[in-house]
Amino acid sequence: QVQLVESGGGLVQPGGSLRLSCTTSGIIFRFNVAAWYRQAPGKERELVGSINSDGGTNYADSVKGRFTLSRDNAKNTVYLQMNNLKPDETAVYYCTVVVLTSRYWGQGTQVTVSS
Repeated sequence: QVQLVESGGGLVQPGGSLRLSCTTSGIIFRFNVAAWYRQAPGKERELVGSINSDGGTNYADSVKGRFTLSRDNAKNTVYLQMNNLKPDETAVYYCTVVVLTSRYWGQGTQVTVSS
């Protein structure tokens, strides 16, 4: 059973920071590419960034310089550090991994950026 569980979301003021976590089970995590997506109200789900098995990262242009993905293979966990958050980044944030030909998703964690 592959499971992904996100945590760390919440309410933050514009310009604030949050660190999201995604803990996985049922996979050999160090072999997998992991990614964070987000879906804002009324909008399509979009890729935030990804991290490969070696720790290499790729980011959407909109978050470059502000967001950082990292992973701790010993803890089977991928992180998303989000700095200088903007109100339009209010969304449900999801983590995902690809295992062979299958993609697995977490349940999402709500991030609300508001004064």
